[in-house]
Amino acid sequence: MQKITPCLWFSGRINEALDLYTRVFRNSKVKVISYYPKESPILPGEILTAVFEIENQEFMLLNGTPEFPFTQAVSFTVNCETKEEIDHYWNSLTANGGKEIQCGWLEDPFGLSWQITPIILDKYITDSNPKKALNVFEAMSKMIKLDIAQIEEAYNKE
Repeated sequence: MQKITPCLWFSGRINEALDLYTRVFRNSKVKVISYYPKESPILPGEILTAVFEIENQEFMLLNGTPEFPFTQAVSFTVNCETKEEIDHYWNSLTANGGKEIQCGWLEDPFGLSWQITPIILDKYITDSNPKKALNVFEAMSKMIKLDIAQIEEAYNKE
């Protein structure tokens, strides 16, 4: 069991969220589901919590009431090696009501924020050559979905 497990407060649609996340992330599985008692004053018989795993990281979904929506103050970063991987996560998480933001950020259909990021970005943006790092930062700042080829072009710009 991991020491810290992120708990995500959902207001309904928890079955849809479980389906999306376990379908989009290839190395994932649902581990445990608990239910509200049938006599519960709120959401009787519906899912209370679900623990699932993505890439060996556990998450808990809590099916609660609507007073605590997601904000962009918390997001999850998905590190990607290829354009195809970026496209897979981007397209899957923005489909069916998701929203493109800026600089590789998006909101999924439930309002949860994700950063779909090429692995090379961190290396290039922290390069010891300040001009190269600035070129990459400026290029990234103009993008919605991050493009590896454009990032590499900015890095190699004289």
